[in-house]
Amino acid sequence: MAKRENWGSKLGFIMAAAGSAVGLGNIWKFPYTAGENGGGAFVLIYLFFVVVIGFSVMLAEFAVGRRKQLAAVGAFKSEDRRWTFAGALGVLSALLIMGFYPVVGGWSLAYVSKVFTGLLNAPEAIASTFDSFITNPLVPLMWMVAYLILNIVIVVRGISTGIEKAGKVLMPLLFGILIAISIKGLTLPGAMAGMEFLFKPDFSVVDPSVILAALGQAFFSLSLGMGIMITYGSYLPKQENLVSNAAIVTVMDTAVALLAGIAMFPAMFAFGIAPAQGPGLVFVVVPTIFAEMGGVGTIFAALFFIALSVAALTSSVSLLEVVVAYFIDEKGFSRPKAVVVSSSIMVVLCVLASLSLGGVGPKVFGTGAFDIFDLLTDKIFLAFGGFFVSIFAGWKLSKSDLQNEVTNNGSIKFGLFGIWYALVKYIIPLTILWVAFGGIRDGFESGAGPIMIIGLLIIAITAVFSKKL
Repeated sequence: MAKRENWGSKLGFIMAAAGSAVGLGNIWKFPYTAGENGGGAFVLIYLFFVVVIGFSVMLAEFAVGRRKQLAAVGAFKSEDRRWTFAGALGVLSALLIMGFYPVVGGWSLAYVSKVFTGLLNAPEAIASTFDSFITNPLVPLMWMVAYLILNIVIVVRGISTGIEKAGKVLMPLLFGILIAISIKGLTLPGAMAGMEFLFKPDFSVVDPSVILAALGQAFFSLSLGMGIMITYGSYLPKQENLVSNAAIVTVMDTAVALLAGIAMFPAMFAFGIAPAQGPGLVFVVVPTIFAEMGGVGTIFAALFFIALSVAALTSSVSLLEVVVAYFIDEKGFSRPKAVVVSSSIMVVLCVLASLSLGGVGPKVFGTGAFDIFDLLTDKIFLAFGGFFVSIFAGWKLSKSDLQNEVTNNGSIKFGLFGIWYALVKYIIPLTILWVAFGGIRDGFESGAGPIMIIGLLIIAITAVFSKKL
């Protein structure tokens, strides 16, 4: 059996893990979620949950992955075959997310080109341009394939020479671009009103829905519950400090989310533009903002979409690696074969997802593939994945075994271990269930109840049949 790959350096691992956590959710979901939920009060609650919940679950996932140095499925199965389903759910989540993520990644690449070919010349047509683009049956597929090829090129090169090297280049690039855009936004007249909205708490707007939104954003923005951090942790040498690594990755991910807010809100307030939801924020609202800046807007718009493409790429590379690692660890595939098989499945899913936005392709209960993949993962699979990780770490592993893994057999001091262990064992599973049932409730209220039922059935079926994996 071939020697298992490892990260070449601590810096490389941190950049790759932070890159995995940093994704489209940081660039578009955090700003519009903050905007919908009162700004500063939401941000403060979000930061609290990042520290308490996000860091704790990430550390648990690192420990579970490194303990047996096996990826998502093997990490659970090696302890108890009855727990194979938890790892299988992570692999399935990664696969389904990669069934639509490269579609949006392709849009990001396309918009770098569109900015230089006159997108900002007619601000009134930006919204219709986006609608006509994503509903075109062919053009988005071409950009999706180009984006997926970038993922394949990086992942096929392996951990240290592929994913690690890419992270060392892409993450500093992302930070640099966001800082440059933020500085420009802060120089606009009226920009400080946006900063005040983002960072001055108004607790009168806080209700249970705001708290739930902050908890969900904190959990999902860190790439938890989808097997990524377990897989990345499995490539860590035993001497690495899991506690400091989890803390650094958490801080970097949060910094990107806050930078994205600083890059957008001052400019939005300066031009009197309200944040929109979903793709509309980055592909309609943001170009409109840059169009208002005049000639220099083209440069900053191009930088923004390059940053968006980079953020998407660092996340999707890790999602592809989760599936690739399953085929390598559990099926004995070579890395090139595992990449070909994984990406081939993803191409089929992405084609269905992209075509569904133009009303083409099969629907389930009136819902297209793009929305199905998004609903299943965002509302159900990721939350339950995080729940199972916490239950496994807190109840299946012995406290002493977990402490030895986290502290490198006592060589690293972690004075808060007792508090962290209590959080993982008791508090976090309950809070994650709150997120999960909140997401399912939202799904039913939005008319996607049948899809929610299908998702729960998939989890049940996975639990029954995963032992054969």
